[in-house]
Amino acid sequence: MFIGRHRELATLQRRWNTNAFECVVVYGRRRVGKTTLINEFLNDRPTIFFSAIESSESRNLEALSRSIALFEKGDAAMESAPIFRNFEEALHAVFELARTQRIAFVIDEYPYLAKADRSANSVLQHAIDRHKDDSRLMLILCGSSMSFMERQVLGYESPLYGRRTAQIKVEPFGYTDVRRFLPRFSAEDAAIAYGLTDGIPQYLNQIDDSMTIRDNIRWNIIDPDCYLFEEPDNLLKQELRNPAEYNAIIQAIASGASRSNTIATACHMETSNCSTYLRNLIDLGIVRKETPFQQDSPRKTIYRIEDSFFRFWYRFVPINMSLIQSGRSDLATDRIMRSITDFMGQVFEDICTQWLWMRNGTDDLPFLLLQTGRWWGADPRTRRQEEIDIVGSGEDPKQMLFCECKWRSIPSGMRELETLQHRADLLHANDNRYMLFAKSGFDEPVRNAASNDAAITLVSFDDM
Repeated sequence: MFIGRHRELATLQRRWNTNAFECVVVYGRRRVGKTTLINEFLNDRPTIFFSAIESSESRNLEALSRSIALFEKGDAAMESAPIFRNFEEALHAVFELARTQRIAFVIDEYPYLAKADRSANSVLQHAIDRHKDDSRLMLILCGSSMSFMERQVLGYESPLYGRRTAQIKVEPFGYTDVRRFLPRFSAEDAAIAYGLTDGIPQYLNQIDDSMTIRDNIRWNIIDPDCYLFEEPDNLLKQELRNPAEYNAIIQAIASGASRSNTIATACHMETSNCSTYLRNLIDLGIVRKETPFQQDSPRKTIYRIEDSFFRFWYRFVPINMSLIQSGRSDLATDRIMRSITDFMGQVFEDICTQWLWMRNGTDDLPFLLLQTGRWWGADPRTRRQEEIDIVGSGEDPKQMLFCECKWRSIPSGMRELETLQHRADLLHANDNRYMLFAKSGFDEPVRNAASNDAAITLVSFDDM
């Protein structure tokens, strides 16, 4: 069953409906569902589908030639299909086929082709320039290498710059789609499953919603024989040259290091080398670089693990590895479950941010949000570091929304509200609005406070 991706499908449909040449770039991290999206859209449409392989130029040319023969003459022609002499000839043949009919031509894992044939970008550029005005081809370039797609395909210095007619960055599923993916889970268990998988479809496929969260962690994440147990290591090996160095950096961040110098020290490497590794992890969507809301000071830059599956794995698996490898995975699972509420704190912040953007422009929010983020900084009176989970701003710079998100088993109350109000004062906004999000609802005093003050909004997880 295909779930979600309505915006992406609508974009592809609009490009198809022009009946003119289109070049659509579809990119996103591995396992996120790019090929599934393309196949769903192209179902029953005339398509030449070529999946590039991590091999030589000649092997890729053979595979492309067979894909073209399959479209022209069917299965029987594939093995005896003539091999084009070069990529330019193959492209010319595809454009000729699209002169009189609407055809989609998909090059999946395009970075592999470009790596095998260094001239691929330039050859493709010349073919587009030569044929685009008299072609009905819909070209779809798909790739998982985020840095390559953003720099070598979409970037200003790329030969292909200006040739695309649309680009789609395929993101992991949000919480709402995860609920559809796992319909037998309760809302709370679906939220935990979202945190365990980061909404990556391939990871969600490993989760069984007929089992408990505990059993899913035991059998589908930390069991040494399951798919997800070695996934972080496998993904780093696929994408990066020095996986051991990247592994050390992710482990350091998971253990509490957040600034580049402390991360480098924890990993015993030069800060300049560490910065390069961090940029690559950001490109992969594993790590996020942050500054406090509406501040762009390098001194305040920190790094967090963006991918919640990696955050979970590196937080819980290495510390329990001896138990897991000695056959005591049940004991390791029990230890993990005792800390799952704490792990869910950052996940719940993500879910609350998604809720804000979904409700943006409705009466559920005090004003139209244009920007959201986290804030942290020192209280000049106490010299303590303070943090606000979500800060939002709109058109009026004097208006700000401050949010506190609590994932715990007891109701939130006045203490959380007063703490949020105190922290909000540190930003010196003139028109403050407050929103408390809570998994377990709210006690009576804070409900009374909210009923008497329009600046305070309470949102329980059940209401979300």
